[in-house]
Amino acid sequence: MALNYRKCAEEIFACLGGKDNIVSAAHCATRLRLVIADNSKIDKATLEEVEGVQGMFDSNGQLQLIIGTGTVNKVYDEFLAVSGVSAATKEEVKAAAAAKQPLPKRLVKALGDVFVPILPAIVASGLMMGIVESLAKAIPTFGASDWFSYLDMIANAAFVFLPGIIAVSAARVFGGNIYLGAVIGLLMIHPNLINAWNAANYDVLPSWKLLFFNVQQVGYQGHVIPVIIAVWLMSTIEKWLHKHVPEMIDLFVTPLVTVMVTSFLTFTIIGPIFSTAESYVLRFASWLITVGYGVGSLLMGAVYPWTVVMGLHHMYNAIEAGLLSSQEFGNLNIWMPIASAANFAQFGACLAVGLKTRNAKTKAVAVPSSLSAALGITEPAIFGVNFRFMKPFIFGMIGGALGAMFGSWMGLGATSYGVTGIPGYLIINNRLAYTILLAISGGVAFVLTYLFWHEEEKKVTKAVEKGAPQEVVISTEKGSILAPVNGKVISASEIPDAAFAGEMMGPSVGIEPEDGNVYAPFDGEVVMVFPTKHAMGLKADEGGMELLIHVGVDTVTMEGKGFETYVDSGAKFKKGDKLMSFDRKVIKDAGHPDTVIVALTNAADYTEVKKSI
Repeated sequence: MALNYRKCAEEIFACLGGKDNIVSAAHCATRLRLVIADNSKIDKATLEEVEGVQGMFDSNGQLQLIIGTGTVNKVYDEFLAVSGVSAATKEEVKAAAAAKQPLPKRLVKALGDVFVPILPAIVASGLMMGIVESLAKAIPTFGASDWFSYLDMIANAAFVFLPGIIAVSAARVFGGNIYLGAVIGLLMIHPNLINAWNAANYDVLPSWKLLFFNVQQVGYQGHVIPVIIAVWLMSTIEKWLHKHVPEMIDLFVTPLVTVMVTSFLTFTIIGPIFSTAESYVLRFASWLITVGYGVGSLLMGAVYPWTVVMGLHHMYNAIEAGLLSSQEFGNLNIWMPIASAANFAQFGACLAVGLKTRNAKTKAVAVPSSLSAALGITEPAIFGVNFRFMKPFIFGMIGGALGAMFGSWMGLGATSYGVTGIPGYLIINNRLAYTILLAISGGVAFVLTYLFWHEEEKKVTKAVEKGAPQEVVISTEKGSILAPVNGKVISASEIPDAAFAGEMMGPSVGIEPEDGNVYAPFDGEVVMVFPTKHAMGLKADEGGMELLIHVGVDTVTMEGKGFETYVDSGAKFKKGDKLMSFDRKVIKDAGHPDTVIVALTNAADYTEVKKSI
């Protein structure tokens, strides 16, 4: 009897502890994959008895329910309808995974999420400031003109109102109302407050006596961390109130209480504490850049590429924004020369690889990646070339360290952040010194790489395609199934996947492949090709055998990279036709076993099923 997809979905949902306990839902060729907030709320005993659930287990933070090929997608559609959960996008899946990351990495990610979206505003303002100031220096009369005054106002607007811009972005990241976030950010630079940049001109600062707090009436111009903390608190309060305030008064009570409580705590506790802490951080950063005749800068120039590899480089945005907003540091981003030296050094190393390599594929990647790095976008050069060969990456670290130290000696600084390399000329305070910095960084990395990096000479043996294998791996009284790939056949128990090792999908064997070609094991029809191309379901014309061919373990996460299919659902094929191919190296580089699993999914239709091993 056909499975009732709706009933199956309803019974699964009833065992999961409610909609709020489901973080995300997705599916692969055979399994319903769920990220659950609290696993203790799952009724696992009942879930195992649901008709249609052939097995279940936890893996990599996911609850995986074995449903079956050609069936799981239908149950999934019904599950979305029953539960009200939205289909998981790539971003939502990544967010669910990120939520399980260690706290320090989540904090760094949050900083990046706040600052990256506002980069266009900061870059535009910084570039305009550089242009306007350059014109004023080149044409003295321009500096005294109305045009200078007008353009200078436009140029510095983003920095004057930076707390407001940051507050809106932070509210979006933390899930709060962006307009309430804007109110909090603008409150911190309200015109009724003394501008923080002018506070030093007052002998005695006016203050409010609020309960037992003595609150100075000074704005938070030049500060970014207190704004982010304040908006995080605001978002937390707002979301709590939305859950607990009756709907009929929520529209009035929640915004009012949110703003009143957040603003009071901001001016009495958050602002004073975190503005002081931020000042110490900025002073430490400034000290690090200048300490020991630039030794600190040398160290940071070397370390910077590693933070890019680890995805931690966005944490510098907060430091750079603070430096730009602080008159104490001359409103100059003295961190930018370090980043620029590090990035341009990776350009030099990557270019050397591109010019020296004899491998056409490497050259095709290295040359354009080096040009991208020269413009400040280093990820292609780092991940595609330098880090892969490692020596160029290390030589880039050396070049970046020396260039950063020179920048510290020369007192280089910028009027923006988010711009390095060649575009940095528009925001740097000393173009001649900056040219020398780039020459040192890129030149040292280029020369070292060109002299000491040697491409490994690999003897390439042309692979001879064996063609379709003829070995029978599974047979029934109604027909036989040939091995779909060339390689060593292993028993199901040796398959490195709990579900397939337990033959939850039916009698199974594994094959350790010798090449990356998948052939038709009988004459038949394609039942389903999964969107990520790593698996397909087949049905034999003779005997009606239904087969799942699954390439690799957990390869659904590769989202099709390294896979290619040559047939679509509904296509007819003959025994020995090539159905798909896969790149074994890509699979292994992604950290997955490349074992090919072959499972007879309708074994119950036969009285006799034999496996070759």
